[in-house]
Amino acid sequence: MVIIQFSVVLMRHVFGLSSIWMQESILYLHGLLFLLAAAYTLYCDGHVRVDIFYREASARYKATIDLLGTLLLLWPVCTLIAYSSWPYVALSWKVLEGSRETSGIPAVFLLKTAILVFAFIIALQGLSTVIRSLTILRGEGSPSSPHDSASI
Repeated sequence: MVIIQFSVVLMRHVFGLSSIWMQESILYLHGLLFLLAAAYTLYCDGHVRVDIFYREASARYKATIDLLGTLLLLWPVCTLIAYSSWPYVALSWKVLEGSRETSGIPAVFLLKTAILVFAFIIALQGLSTVIRSLTILRGEGSPSSPHDSASI
């Protein structure tokens, strides 16, 4: 993405050329980066949280918060995203939606599909969080963070 952006700037300001396809590819890659890397970020516990109480809490308390957060917040939001984006994505596939620009990328429908993939992989990572939390609450698991080097 950085190389493409550098190329766009170089072409535009040095050679006076532009490419709609290259400019749109930056937007596609940027969107895909956030949508498809969100589950990995959740796995690494990298999402923003208010951790005034969470940071110093016991492993059981953290597991309880993670379990409730997944069941009451994460999964309902994933369901809402999937439910509300399904018609949007389906219509895009029905017409094989392409770019509004003449020389743009003719695959907007693929980019929109990433919304559904996002909801699915986040929910799947939520399942992993639920299993890990239940294991800790039963006293069978290690309270180590999922992104510790020994866990990866």
